[in-house]
Amino acid sequence: MSNTVKPTKAAALGHVTALIAGTEKHTPNGSFTLGNVTYTTASLVGLLQELVAAMTALNAAQAGSRDAMTALRGVTAKVGPVLRAYRRYLLATYGTATQTLADYGLEPAKARTPLTSAAQVTAALKAKATRTARGTRGPKQKALIKGTVETGAGHTAAPPAPPAPAIPAKPVA
Repeated sequence: MSNTVKPTKAAALGHVTALIAGTEKHTPNGSFTLGNVTYTTASLVGLLQELVAAMTALNAAQAGSRDAMTALRGVTAKVGPVLRAYRRYLLATYGTATQTLADYGLEPAKARTPLTSAAQVTAALKAKATRTARGTRGPKQKALIKGTVETGAGHTAAPPAPPAPAIPAKPVA
């Protein structure tokens, strides 16, 4: 298994420009046969310069794309809440007027289908089973649960006992 790492765009661009510079410096009048095609130094350098131009154009386009995306996010953050509020306003104003809402490209909210009595019973049983399975309790049951505190070398200290409720004295008759 080879551990080849894909070079960054900047490294690839630097590599191609270095190939161009080295070719022009050391073999200015050379001839190369690469893949059954013969290239002169000028034609090979021209081919490599096309690659450099394409890579540079891609970098510029991607930078422009990032700038456009940043601008879009900024505008969306500013306009999004207004757009949502306007949609809610239109739905509240025109209610079920489907044709008018269709002119705005909206649909009226669908009416919620009421649950049948059998579905309500099933939902209540599922909710109770879920609470039992998860061990969830209400606030009064939670208030009765007290934890223990570990001290030092594995000794467990019990929580302090709650104060005894005050018993009102009976008036003497």
